[in-house]
Amino acid sequence: MARTEYWNDPAAPKPNTLIPASNLLVARGDGAILLQRRRDTGQWALPGGAQDIGESPAQCAVRECEEETGIVAEVTGLLGVYSPPGHVVAYSDGEIRQAFEVTYIGKPVGGTPTVNEEADGVRWVLPGELDELDIHVSMRLQIGHFLSGEYPHVM
Repeated sequence: MARTEYWNDPAAPKPNTLIPASNLLVARGDGAILLQRRRDTGQWALPGGAQDIGESPAQCAVRECEEETGIVAEVTGLLGVYSPPGHVVAYSDGEIRQAFEVTYIGKPVGGTPTVNEEADGVRWVLPGELDELDIHVSMRLQIGHFLSGEYPHVM
């Protein structure tokens, strides 16, 4: 399903849903961050997705990370809660979400970076390489908070 993300865009459509989602910012000991390239937008992003009934936000983040990247990780902290009203995601099926993401910090404990139906690229990225990648502003904001040590962050 195609999606279009808006960031503080007055022309963005009005949201009709709010669905809890979780991301996991996984960092290795050398400072590299795990990113996936989304098939639906072509942009690099933290692994994450919608929370299922019966799981906690942290369990959702760990599950989504493994499903989308092949990396098994454990949560080590909370980066923040991100739900700015100006971050709107419109899907081709008519759903228009206001983003609501609980973003955790984690460390890898197993697995191998693996592409799948949601991600056509998975890689470890050093902070100095981030500017070379197409990363949505919402993900850049979260990664920036992590790199600056500015967390937990609520917006």
